[in-house]
Amino acid sequence: MRREPIVLFDNGTHQCLMFDDLVSGEGVQSNQFLITDNEQYLLLDPGGDLTYTPLSLELSKHIPVQSLTYIFASHQDPDIIASLDKWLLHTKARVICSKLWARFLPHLTANYLALSHGINTYDRIIALPDRGQSFTLGKCKLQAVPAHFLHSVGNFQLYDPVSRILFSGDMGASMVDDASPVHDFVNHIPNMAGFHRRYMASNKACRFWAQMVREMNVAMIVPQHGRPFVGEAMINAFLDWIERLDCGLDLLTQEDYRLPD
Repeated sequence: MRREPIVLFDNGTHQCLMFDDLVSGEGVQSNQFLITDNEQYLLLDPGGDLTYTPLSLELSKHIPVQSLTYIFASHQDPDIIASLDKWLLHTKARVICSKLWARFLPHLTANYLALSHGINTYDRIIALPDRGQSFTLGKCKLQAVPAHFLHSVGNFQLYDPVSRILFSGDMGASMVDDASPVHDFVNHIPNMAGFHRRYMASNKACRFWAQMVREMNVAMIVPQHGRPFVGEAMINAFLDWIERLDCGLDLLTQEDYRLPD
């Protein structure tokens, strides 16, 4: 039996929920998030066909799904936004994403949306400038903060100043079927290291990102995969680690660019 979502924050009018057990079969574990404030609703990185049906059923226990206000897509990967056409068809939500992907996302939607339902995908997209921007949900303001090349060229994370949660997308992701908070950072590193070395573009991008986060008032970093970092000690441990990590371009040599045998 599917368990209840994890309540990350709830003050009565503002709530953050995490769904962490919706992926079945061979799909990579992923977390989906719902932020509600005064009867407006934001769904963060809803995923693809693997998660659409179970996620929409779970959401219906908490909100009127057809009244979804926003879908936030941190970047363009299939596990982020491949179910886009279904959400456009069955909800009124507008989709918030990088301007770099705004013209590509319509490739994820079938032509029947326009022909049979008069839905223009591009008209439903809010294209973010590279510097990011704030937007209103209910009576609060959320912030789309830049995380470019970590790993996508147009990549954003969502910061919620009410809960002080940074929803960090692939940054901080761990390849485990576990969404409980990290308590032993050193033993958690092997769950993250291979992924971050391959998927993050460079140490330079990691260092810029870490410095930005250090200047924010963050109580929790919650990635799209795996376990969150809760509290000052774990957040600082992760920032210390990621800003020293050689990854992506740092690791490339000429041997990576040669004809195969």
